[in-house]
Amino acid sequence: MPTEPRALAARTDLVRVDVSVLDKHGKFVAGLTRNDFRVLDDGVAQPVVFFTPVEAPARVLVMLETSPAVYLIHDQHLAAAFALLQGLDPADQVALVTYSDRPREVLGFTTNKTELLQALDSLQYSIGMGQLNFYDALSSVVDGLGAASGKTAVVLLTTGLDSSAAPHWRALVRQLRGTDLVIFPVALGGDLRGDQSAKRKKKKRHAEAAVNAAPQELEAADSLDQLQGFARADRALRLLAQITGGRTYFPQSDKDFVPIYREIAATLRHQYVLGIAPAHDGKFHALTVEVDPGGAAHSSKSRKKFRYRTYAREGYVAPGN
Repeated sequence: MPTEPRALAARTDLVRVDVSVLDKHGKFVAGLTRNDFRVLDDGVAQPVVFFTPVEAPARVLVMLETSPAVYLIHDQHLAAAFALLQGLDPADQVALVTYSDRPREVLGFTTNKTELLQALDSLQYSIGMGQLNFYDALSSVVDGLGAASGKTAVVLLTTGLDSSAAPHWRALVRQLRGTDLVIFPVALGGDLRGDQSAKRKKKKRHAEAAVNAAPQELEAADSLDQLQGFARADRALRLLAQITGGRTYFPQSDKDFVPIYREIAATLRHQYVLGIAPAHDGKFHALTVEVDPGGAAHSSKSRKKFRYRTYAREGYVAPGN
């Protein structure tokens, strides 16, 4: 089983793009080749100069909210985290960080799932009034992860609520656009988020059908100023997944966590790694990854059956001249 592609890791002149491809049933699509992918950099097709399918252990950092906002629903934290362990491979490494006003490392990366169970069992939750610094806490965690090789993901178990001012969100967006870290937000507090089932199903279809936003949509990620409360939190969680190539989930009951974490674990272990040459203008470049098995050899009618969902980072910050 291949590990982190050393050829790509050694090349500083390539933009790494990890891509997951799912069919209409949510199953990973295997057997694709370099010629089946098309990568657009600000709308312009670029040659795929590096390609490999990768099935390798992942590092998964679980970031749990332990604030007063979720004290009454903290059982959902435990249900979510235990389900995650059931879906992980024995070789996957897991770490645990909690946060409310600031992040606190509870357990460093380990393959020993028993240690994580023990750490979860001893968690303490805040009560009373307090600040909820979600954006700054996530920013600190991303800094701590650094530019580690291999697949690294952050699974957020959070309400998505934050008490900080708008500049904190925009700073987080800029930071994430410069990394290849993947974030999977799982929204806690389903009962508290309001009766929006029909609305959420519609948004979920759109969010999971295509996470690569058009260039004109990317500017909206810089600001959540017009939204408040859970509407703001929902939008922020979707954007975190969109920016990094992950997926956002809104479980409504404890039983929803098991399939969610099976899907996250499968996504992390089954990816294609593409590499393209970067621009050198110091600007942010939007990326779009398309999958078209057979390419132009298929007629437009026969190609309709190839409707895949792709998940990849939304872009990269180009090096300067």
